[in-house]
Amino acid sequence: MVARQDQTTDPELLEALLHARRGTAFFARTLNELTDAELDGDSLLPGWTRRHVAAHIGYNARAIARLIEWAATGVETPMYASSDVRDHEISFGATLSPIALRNLFDHSAVHLNVEWRDLPAQAWHHQVRTAQGRIVPASETVWMRTREVWTHAVDLDNGASFADIPEPVLERLLQDITGAWKTRGTDTGLLINITGTDLTSGDTTAQNPTLITGTLPGVTQWATGRGTHAVTATHNGTQLDEAPAAPQWI
Repeated sequence: MVARQDQTTDPELLEALLHARRGTAFFARTLNELTDAELDGDSLLPGWTRRHVAAHIGYNARAIARLIEWAATGVETPMYASSDVRDHEISFGATLSPIALRNLFDHSAVHLNVEWRDLPAQAWHHQVRTAQGRIVPASETVWMRTREVWTHAVDLDNGASFADIPEPVLERLLQDITGAWKTRGTDTGLLINITGTDLTSGDTTAQNPTLITGTLPGVTQWATGRGTHAVTATHNGTQLDEAPAAPQWI
């Protein structure tokens, strides 16, 4: 029997799907390396155990699958009924038995992948609404999932790092974050430079900026609010003892 293929033939979309699927596999491997007892340990996210992270990723797949169903059928199916419902789902999921929690991730990931695979090519352009209220084409759900699985694999605090994330994913993630800062005006006075490249972002008009420097993985880690140790900061030509915390991203 010939394996079923994605209905889309758009090369950019297929490449995006590849990053999402590889991220899902990376999260799965990182999760599976944890023992059941280690699921109770803290994640890198304040107030969340590794259980919370796993539950979030499982329910996130279900929520994104609802958007793909919306795109396919035209029947509005929001990601979540409300933010309270989302938070309750995660809290509940964190109480599941280890096997149930792992099954939640596995089954929801397969379901989402099937929804993506079977979505007709033209339906990828149909508009849906994110949990934040943004109106986007269904194709945006691929990026929504990509950043979740790669970033939260690191949050499991089991040896995964931003250096494991593919460069195109890191570049888009950093672009998203700095774009959000610019929209809010929270990047004032911050200039970001990626070591060994000409990539510069942030407040490029600042007369006397604080310059944040580091590798692409290091700067992206800092920009997501996951610590300052991977970057250096200079102001007035003097290196600061510690880089300032990044502006809020989400």
